[in-house]
Amino acid sequence: MLYLRDIDVFYGKSQALNKLNIAVEEGEFVTIIGANGAGKTTIMKIIMGLIKPKNGNVLYNNIDITNKEPWVRPQLGVGYVPEGKRLFPEFTVEENLRMGCYNIKDNAKIRENYGFVYNLFPRLEERKNQIAKTMSGGEQQMLAVGRALMGSPRLLLIDEISMGLMPILVNATLNVLKELNKKGLTILLVEQNAKKALSYADKGYILQIGSIILSDTAGNLLSNELVKRAYLGG
Repeated sequence: MLYLRDIDVFYGKSQALNKLNIAVEEGEFVTIIGANGAGKTTIMKIIMGLIKPKNGNVLYNNIDITNKEPWVRPQLGVGYVPEGKRLFPEFTVEENLRMGCYNIKDNAKIRENYGFVYNLFPRLEERKNQIAKTMSGGEQQMLAVGRALMGSPRLLLIDEISMGLMPILVNATLNVLKELNKKGLTILLVEQNAKKALSYADKGYILQIGSIILSDTAGNLLSNELVKRAYLGG
């Protein structure tokens, strides 16, 4: 479904990604783990077209989208939950969700998607008229995920879901995502909390200073001694 091929990215003279190759098959739950500054968010921005690579290609369903504009991605079925949630702070919950389906013109489908999101996150329906910036961190994360789901994505990108959240809220959100994955949604999660991410994913990539140094099934990575020492505190 998604293939990043030989991606090079530079910020000035500093190389952020080096000959990066990542593949995500349809229906997979894939995670990319690495420390702060490893290049995880840069990968997401490349996929979404927010920055362009110096070299390499981004392929989505065998279409080269490397140089397509960012708004083309949602039209093709790519949803995005950015780092730090990036909500519209002065908008209500319902208005934020509506922004997630700007590319859908069918009002019946929009109503269906509202129902879908409210069923996943009942708290959002309870707070649908509340201003986003007045919500708790956990509620805002639900809203960020819900907004991405409003566009009916086939591939969902999530950047650092655990940031600033209590473990119980992280688990609750990841449980919802795992259920969606079981129903067919393909997920790519970049995450600093390696143990948590690998516990939910099918496959993982270890990113270190812009390069993939290891990839395997999530189970194998959890038991890998190098990964344990470097990322799992073992």
